[in-house]
Amino acid sequence: MHTLTAKPDLDAYLRLIRAAADEWQAALRELLHCDEADITLQSPQAVAGSLSSLRVERGALCLLTLAQDAEVHLCGMPGALLMVPLAGHCELLLEGERGQPVLPMAVVSAHRSVSVRAEGNAQLMLLRPHVWSCKVRPGEGALTNMASRVTQFLRRASFFRGHDDACRSANALFDALDSLACTGRGEAEEFSEELDRRLARVIDKIHSEPAWEFNLQELASHSGVSERNLYYLMKRETGMTPYRFYQRCRLVRVRRRLVDCQCDVPHISWYAADEGFSHLGRFAALYREHFGELPSETVQWRRRLQAVELTAGVPDGMIHS
Repeated sequence: MHTLTAKPDLDAYLRLIRAAADEWQAALRELLHCDEADITLQSPQAVAGSLSSLRVERGALCLLTLAQDAEVHLCGMPGALLMVPLAGHCELLLEGERGQPVLPMAVVSAHRSVSVRAEGNAQLMLLRPHVWSCKVRPGEGALTNMASRVTQFLRRASFFRGHDDACRSANALFDALDSLACTGRGEAEEFSEELDRRLARVIDKIHSEPAWEFNLQELASHSGVSERNLYYLMKRETGMTPYRFYQRCRLVRVRRRLVDCQCDVPHISWYAADEGFSHLGRFAALYREHFGELPSETVQWRRRLQAVELTAGVPDGMIHS
């Protein structure tokens, strides 16, 4: 199976954009099941960055993209925590130990307190498996293979056919990581180092021209192959048809606007219409098929997060006054 060399991301499960430290803290506590998670920012009044998260049966994945220098503090994690740096410099600080680079990845055992110091523009993947069989620190070879599996998963994320496909892939990732950590062995997946130039042109066009309306003939001409060959080339390399990828990119753009919305009442229908979805019911069904939740649930998640953080800062006697 080929995995495309694409920018590692988890945009389909974006949770926070332009979020301040308080929201990050509340999000990390909920997503990682860690009651003592917080973040220290170099500029507390500025945004921390963006956060994406996917939770599946086997565990939770959080992708942090930091907009400034920061330290993420996690105390008393109930289970093992895996950290994979994807970009920028990240340093791990365990209690009683000096800081050390998080390379190729770090595995922190349950109930330990840990901090991660990261520079601005750093990108860090946190994985919280629900079951972790390995009782010792994996060797360097196993850690390298494990980090490679995480990176490959994220490079495929842009081409997940929908939420079910994402969940299957995430559960398989946790199984593979657990096996690699315990045995130190594992067959590397077949991996295509370079994206076919013709496909690269197609993907870049769809990504960079949000106002473009889908036209397979035009897309084929742009790529330099016939419509039939483009269809099968993209299907073989990504598992998606050109139109399915185009549709998913539009849905991701709507999600980004919903997560970033600062207004009291988000105009979901407006955002959908801007991306060419004229039938709101059909749009909502497609959105749930791709992301596992309705558009309104995406908005409500962040609203609830903000409410929890606001309540946390109010003395108990004032909450019901």
